[in-house]
Amino acid sequence: MGILDGLVGNVLSALQGQGQAGEGVQAEALGQTLNNALANTPFGSLDGVLGQLQNSGLGEQVASWLGKEGNLPISADDLRAALGNEQLQKIGTSLGLPMDQVGDLLAKVLPATVDKLSPDGTLNLPTDQG
Repeated sequence: MGILDGLVGNVLSALQGQGQAGEGVQAEALGQTLNNALANTPFGSLDGVLGQLQNSGLGEQVASWLGKEGNLPISADDLRAALGNEQLQKIGTSLGLPMDQVGDLLAKVLPATVDKLSPDGTLNLPTDQG
């Protein structure tokens, strides 16, 4: 878990405003990593997860991440209730994380990552061009 912890730490630092040029690149990298992990779930993508969260009564949080105001927090328990344990397990497997860390990690990175990837209020995920 050390490598992933380091990546998450770097991304969180960037998303908190350290290094204007690098933060967008790191948010894009984390967004693409999350998007790839979500491809193996019924949500299909980060956008699909946002839709599921909205449908599960967490629309206010999602709207805050997409909007220009401050980002409302989300808890690991909220994510578990909205996404389900089975899907969190799949996400964790894709990311190489144990089940008990997936919700906490997503709760930490989703608000800031979505915020950085939606400067115009719409989620803009980079596309793989390889």
